[in-house]
Amino acid sequence: MVSPSPASPVEFAGIGRAFAAPRRKAAASPSRTVLRDVSLTIDAGEVVAILGASGCGKSTLLRIAGGLDAPTTGAALIDGTPVAGIDARCAIGFQEPRLLPWRSLADNVALGLPRGLDRAEGAERVARLLDLVGLGASAALRPREVSGGMAQRASLARALARNPGVLLLDEPFGALDALTRLRMQDLLLDVHAAAPTTILLVTHDVDEALQLADRIILLGGENGRDGATIRRVVAVPGTRPRDRGSAALAELRAELLDGLGIDRHGRALDDLHSSTIPVFPY
Repeated sequence: MVSPSPASPVEFAGIGRAFAAPRRKAAASPSRTVLRDVSLTIDAGEVVAILGASGCGKSTLLRIAGGLDAPTTGAALIDGTPVAGIDARCAIGFQEPRLLPWRSLADNVALGLPRGLDRAEGAERVARLLDLVGLGASAALRPREVSGGMAQRASLARALARNPGVLLLDEPFGALDALTRLRMQDLLLDVHAAAPTTILLVTHDVDEALQLADRIILLGGENGRDGATIRRVVAVPGTRPRDRGSAALAELRAELLDGLGIDRHGRALDDLHSSTIPVFPY
């Protein structure tokens, strides 16, 4: 077993983020507002998923939580302390595994260990994490010798190696095939049960959010105002692991899709096209 991580509460207090426009457009619009007045408290050990249209600022909010970006207004806090620069209390998992190809899986996971950790303790932690994600027998293999799902499991283990208080996941399973993605979702639930850190997950997949999250945050715009804000906070009923065929989850899925501008038949609603949110790669 992996020692329980020191799960930390997270708070977004009036977060706003604007980006400077490219020089050729600066005269017409000096800045682009992506996020506006985002306020949210996430309890220690909670799993929260962020949903929203492409370009609405989901990844930007995640980066602000980890100190990879700074808000234009407001503040992000972990354990009540403002985030200022890259925060050692957080670990980040990305859509791509981003493993070093010349290192073994074990050596890649070891890159996530905190500095100053005793070598023997570090090796023991890496071994425990590899066992937790089902890669104990593959520790000596290199990334080119394993599947995409195995590489993503190694990436998750690397993020957990620092025993983070907050785990930030940005579309971590988006590049995987459907079956592997479902298996990775189940694995994340197993990992969270063994080491219940706070998890903030960005995803475009409504079903993934319903399966993994305690609460779902729907980001979006409001008519006549720039930038996305929290339009709805949804508490997901039932305990994990949830029944993917649940009628209650199916109804909630339809409501969330409607909030994203998609009707029950998968067609875009008219109000999606009239959204005031500009689409930026943030």
